[in-house]
Amino acid sequence: MGGSKESRIQDLRVEPGHKVRLGRLDADETGDFRDRGEAEALLRKDLERLAVLQERLYAEDRRALLVVFQAMDTGGKDGAIRHVFTGVNPAGCQVTRFKVPSAEEADHDFLWRIHHAVPNRGNIGIFNRSQYEDVLVVRVHNLVPPSVWKARYDQINRFERHLSETGTRILKFFLHIDKAEQKRRLQARLDDPDKRWKFSKTDLQERKRWSDYQAAYEDALTRCSTPWAPWHIIPANRKWFRNLAVARTLVATLEEMDPRPPRIHLDLSQLRLR
Repeated sequence: MGGSKESRIQDLRVEPGHKVRLGRLDADETGDFRDRGEAEALLRKDLERLAVLQERLYAEDRRALLVVFQAMDTGGKDGAIRHVFTGVNPAGCQVTRFKVPSAEEADHDFLWRIHHAVPNRGNIGIFNRSQYEDVLVVRVHNLVPPSVWKARYDQINRFERHLSETGTRILKFFLHIDKAEQKRRLQARLDDPDKRWKFSKTDLQERKRWSDYQAAYEDALTRCSTPWAPWHIIPANRKWFRNLAVARTLVATLEEMDPRPPRIHLDLSQLRLR
């Protein structure tokens, strides 16, 4: 995985058909970047470019971008969203956080609430957790029979392909931390009175299921990284690298989409501003 710093970031994509083994991936990895200051300077430039590209996407009003974030508890979904999207126009960007389904949501198929949150044309939609909860927590906690959640991989792939074919580009980020880093972050929440509200006893119960969640994530990442909706595994122990990797991938994707505002044909010689 050599090459330039830019290509090093792009190597984080999971190629379709590739079997993911999270235990073999270094969550401390920072690619060719060794200097945090340099990375943060590049991040500032990327965020400026992201703001420009988002404005063009909004003005074009023909396509949308859906960005999915998944991670183990304390993996940094909120932090990545806050840092990477800090400069975009809120009018063209919305964040949806998926919690335990409501009674109404539970009375529909598992993708019903997801489809309701898909971004409008011209917008960037951000999912903090997503449709993948139904092959992760549902699987780990045995909330439905295996025959049900096993069928969902193909159902998700078909759903995402439908979105892609109808104008929604999809990027999916798994923020990869290791178990030692999760312990450190949980302890930091307990030690900081201003962050203690984030801590829940259920965090400790879920931590006991670490291996089960890792296996569930490996299957989701392996079976649902497709040409139309690729997964990117972001080493996330180092928050500064996490933010840069997400931002660079977003900018590269929007550059490839090349959104263009509509041309307005005006005879400027006939216009007078008073």
